[in-house]
Amino acid sequence: METSTAITARQPWNKGKLVGQKTPLKLKEIWAIRIRLQIASRCRDLALFNLAVDSKLRACDLMNSSPTLMFGDSFTLRA
Repeated sequence: METSTAITARQPWNKGKLVGQKTPLKLKEIWAIRIRLQIASRCRDLALFNLAVDSKLRACDLMNSSPTLMFGDSFTLRA
């Protein structure tokens, strides 16, 4: 019975990729995301996105918290 002991060299997952902090979203990009979420009727995602932008949360911080975003049966619309 033969066993293969060949060791394959693994490349790092981030080789050749830019690492570090990303540039912040521009106002035009924020509104484009909001419009697309409104058109797709994704109220939950829109509410989470607005919460994150308004409070300057990172994605990992937002997913660790579980805020109640709905008051009664309706969401408050943004101006």
